[in-house]
Amino acid sequence: MSANGYRDYFKVLGVDRGADADAIKRAFRKLARQYHPDVNPGDKSAEAKFKEISEAYEVLSDPDKRRRYEQFGQYWSQAGAAGAGMGGMDVDFGRYGNFDDFINDLLGRFGGAAGPGTGGFGGFGSGFPGGFGGAGRGAPLNLDAEATIRLGLADAFRGCERTLAVNEERVQVKIPAGVKPGSRLRLKGKGNLQPGTGRRGDLYLTIELQPHPVWKLDGDQLRAELPLSLDELALGGEVQVATPDGQAAVQVPPGMTLGRSLRLKGKGWPLKTGRGDLLLSPVLRLPDTLSDQERDLLLQLRAARSADPRSGWIESAQL
Repeated sequence: MSANGYRDYFKVLGVDRGADADAIKRAFRKLARQYHPDVNPGDKSAEAKFKEISEAYEVLSDPDKRRRYEQFGQYWSQAGAAGAGMGGMDVDFGRYGNFDDFINDLLGRFGGAAGPGTGGFGGFGSGFPGGFGGAGRGAPLNLDAEATIRLGLADAFRGCERTLAVNEERVQVKIPAGVKPGSRLRLKGKGNLQPGTGRRGDLYLTIELQPHPVWKLDGDQLRAELPLSLDELALGGEVQVATPDGQAAVQVPPGMTLGRSLRLKGKGWPLKTGRGDLLLSPVLRLPDTLSDQERDLLLQLRAARSADPRSGWIESAQL
């Protein structure tokens, strides 16, 4: 912040003055993750920085506020109510040390005289709706705050509780079972606090899921690869598979081809209407080494094979 109280919101977010809305949002999200109090518990400088970037984003993400900020600089909020009375006048607000200097200069231009007390404009005051007497109030701030919470797949599947540090307060958050990535949870009255007013915004938590070595959530369906041996793919049969609820027996049809999936209804992700489906996609898992008997049997299979697996494929692949 400069000596006269001016805060360059573009510099605060680290973007050019011509940055579009998407660039501003990306910059804010990056900085918010870096300086959020949850990530920096007890760090007052990080907390101050987080409030500063939140203020910058609140202004630059609103087209009307950004326009007034670019035109009026540090007096953008005071000038918001006065825009109709300025008549399109071009004023360099950066040359004033404080708002009183601006008032005195403005009165001098129009031959007015400041009345006793705060901001009286005499006959000129009617051109500014509400006058400048309420200049310090400005538009209400958006006190809502956002944060990201990363969960393991098991916690998201079953639901869990988390304790967060929010504005030096310990907040218990209940995560419902079946929450999905990108979901937003609202904590009413747990956002930023406006000093001097007691007003408090809401806190919005965006859910991220950590990758799992086996399971993958695809919309409402839970997916996984199912390793099968060559004989299981060819001959089929009953195999034991993993599900979120434990092991289960599944019948693999003979001649199971890769690319198809086995569907276990009601064994997948928790939904509002019950449980989604579990999809298992077979993959061929060959042993790292073959026993002598396995090798002999495979050689016999090669000799006895009656069909060419590439029949028609080579001809169709010609360009």
